[in-house]
Amino acid sequence: MVMRIGGRRWIGAGLAVSLLFGCAAVATAKQDDGSMTPAARGVTQVLTAAELAAWGRERGDAGALIMAARLLAEVPLRQADGETPFLTAASLLDEAAALAGDNPGVVDAIDRLRDPLNRGVRSSTFGAGPVLTVKSLQARESWAFAVEARGGEILRVAAIGDGDTNIDLTVRDARGAVVCRDGFGDHYPVCTVSPRAGGQMQVDIVNRGQVWTRVQVLSN
Repeated sequence: MVMRIGGRRWIGAGLAVSLLFGCAAVATAKQDDGSMTPAARGVTQVLTAAELAAWGRERGDAGALIMAARLLAEVPLRQADGETPFLTAASLLDEAAALAGDNPGVVDAIDRLRDPLNRGVRSSTFGAGPVLTVKSLQARESWAFAVEARGGEILRVAAIGDGDTNIDLTVRDARGAVVCRDGFGDHYPVCTVSPRAGGQMQVDIVNRGQVWTRVQVLSN
């Protein structure tokens, strides 16, 4: 697939978006039965943007980073207490600009996207958007917090690391039983839970690495 940015051809980024959205659709199709809230879908799109950005960094593809910024910019985020987010649409455009060098077409595409980003999301199909919390974790450090799950409504939690270490994610119910665990050794663990009854659940985030890292946690 070919993606055109600023009149130039970019091969690969468009294909990556198709593949990532395809994977996301397969992963959630069985669970998206009407109980999937707009905010939960927003978590999925932010995670897709993070994966696409990582793909673009690995290949030096400014077009992929621009597309990731566009995906991220569509999702409003409600930030809870925590540190400043490191994965933002503006930061992705900065990365794209560094890769673009003096390519006028790409630089122009980035400049045209910055103004709408500065104005923020005015209306969105993702409702109020997911809740965002950012925290630094030392090597091997764990962090636990509670979320309130609503009965009959899908709860989606994702942790986006800054790429330094592997992050594990576990969700436990009110009795302490594990209802979801993502410990596949990557930077983007995600858990999707469909509780029949509402109630408090505990989310555990673990930095499995030997160095400190930052983590952006999203939940609906």
